[in-house]
Amino acid sequence: MSFKKPSGFVWSVLALGKMKSWFVAHRPSKRRLVQLYCALLVNANLKGFVEGKIYTGPLKNACAPGLNCYSCPGAVLACPLGALQNAVASSGARAGTYVLGILMLYGLIAGRTICGWLCPFGLVQELLHKIPTPKIPKGSVTRALSYLKYIILAVFVVLLPLWYAAAQGLPVPAFCKYICPAGTLEGAGGLLAHPNNSYLYALLGELFTRKAVILVAVAILCVFCYRAFCRFICPLGAIYSLFSRVAIIGVKMEEASCINCGECIRKCKMDIRKVGDHECIHCGECISSCPTKAISIKAGKIVLAAPEKL
Repeated sequence: MSFKKPSGFVWSVLALGKMKSWFVAHRPSKRRLVQLYCALLVNANLKGFVEGKIYTGPLKNACAPGLNCYSCPGAVLACPLGALQNAVASSGARAGTYVLGILMLYGLIAGRTICGWLCPFGLVQELLHKIPTPKIPKGSVTRALSYLKYIILAVFVVLLPLWYAAAQGLPVPAFCKYICPAGTLEGAGGLLAHPNNSYLYALLGELFTRKAVILVAVAILCVFCYRAFCRFICPLGAIYSLFSRVAIIGVKMEEASCINCGECIRKCKMDIRKVGDHECIHCGECISSCPTKAISIKAGKIVLAAPEKL
């Protein structure tokens, strides 16, 4: 008994079926699409990339919700951290009240949901973590390190800008100047990549070298440790975490349905102690892990993402 060799048409159908299965298995999640859309929206100044110039129009008076450098050629909104540091160190009270008001509004509406869904640098960290390598698991050490960002917030976002303003009479955004890897990547990297800005290379010095080293170190750490910058360093995440109990949008737990099995905490890659606490970025990955379907993402009483029905 002999078998007939499949025709070219059959092989084509089989190949298309395999391609479809691959795309279905690797298609981006809703959260990933939201992250991509937000990154594109806050960097929608395509003309800036073409000309190698920073947008300085009226939209820069508003702050982006996530961490996105003011000096990125594509940025159409201001960086909330840079604006806050300048406001803290400025002599006028109006600017400080304005920026703090915007951050409080973001915090009250979404809190750290911004970190999980709207932050462009959070997206960069997650994509780096997808590189196949052994990963550093969360534990007591990473949980302890998660409090470092509050120290950085106090020192580099508040105290140093105030000190510079008092000693030199100038508002210096210390975190942006000395640490921020997002600024090095998006701002310095975006400008230096354009041939029209080749003259800037002569102005680079020791400070840029140190910040470049920090960027490389953070990028490497993010490959091995999930959202390392977000968990250990980011002052913006520290600010939004202060609103974790009052934010309107976020992951909510139905306490009456919870059986304290701990599956949600084990599933989470962040250093949370319970769903929705100050370290939770409300990504929603824990929703499917709950055996009693007690977790959902809500905006007040409106359900935005719910577990699948049994």
